[in-house]
Amino acid sequence: MLAVLNATFPVFALILAGWLAARRQLLGPHGGDVLNRFVIYLALPALLFHAMTQVRPDQLAHGGYVLSLLIGFMVPFAIAYCVKRPPGTRRTDVAIEALANAYANAGFMGIPLCLVVLGPDSLAPAIIATLMTACVLFGITITLIEFDQHQGQHPVRTVLKTGRALLRNPLLISPLLGLAWAGAGVPLPLALDRFIVLLGDAASPCALVAIGLFLAQAGAGGAPSTVARIVFAKLVVQPVVTAVLVLMVFDTPPVWAWTAIIMSALPIGTGPFMLAQMYHRDAQASSRAILVSTVISVLTISALIALIQHQGLLRP
Repeated sequence: MLAVLNATFPVFALILAGWLAARRQLLGPHGGDVLNRFVIYLALPALLFHAMTQVRPDQLAHGGYVLSLLIGFMVPFAIAYCVKRPPGTRRTDVAIEALANAYANAGFMGIPLCLVVLGPDSLAPAIIATLMTACVLFGITITLIEFDQHQGQHPVRTVLKTGRALLRNPLLISPLLGLAWAGAGVPLPLALDRFIVLLGDAASPCALVAIGLFLAQAGAGGAPSTVARIVFAKLVVQPVVTAVLVLMVFDTPPVWAWTAIIMSALPIGTGPFMLAQMYHRDAQASSRAILVSTVISVLTISALIALIQHQGLLRP
């Protein structure tokens, strides 16, 4: 329980800090917009770029592990597309909800939690899970959103405009540039590396403060049924699917298997909220789902840690 509280308390505290700042009007009427732009165009691209520069080919050699994570992402992701919706619902909104169904708070909570529970052997699989969450899921969602933004035009024109929009999107191009840098085998100069790390480290805390600002300014909102559906898909469907795959389908080393399960059982990260803000869509459901899933995860992850302890894998 202490490990879970240590991982979740900073999330609550940062959201609360943003909420209090909005209530006291410490950042002014446009503070939330400025903070969102900082995260979207500077901090988060730096984080994604640096993460991808750290990828090694041998880390991606565990095909069963990677496939388990991918299928574990896509099953809850697809749930959003199976829901009957009112006529005229934008596909952009469906894509953002689909992202929320599968986007874990991997970097901010997942890696520290895995290190506490499973020890340093869990670092490599936790990093892979974080990269896939931040890059693969983001890439799929942004592609779907951009196609929706340019629909209704000639198919060729739609493809060209979507391609140009994707190439200009900092959240998609930054991990691709990072992967290209890693493939070149050239280490980042120390000064540049420190700059990117410092900038990237600001992404998660600033995003969480921005959520607090938004919650305070938006008031009550977000359909309870939508929030409940998102939280169920994230905290129940994704970890169950992932667990079945790593424990029963693929031959996965125990530490890697339980790392995958922990990472899939995490509450929702800030990615869906950031995309909703970036594309000027309603962010109430995603922001409240982040808060609710984080609260509930204190219980669900504690139960998961108890199960890991029963398996004899808990770090002494």
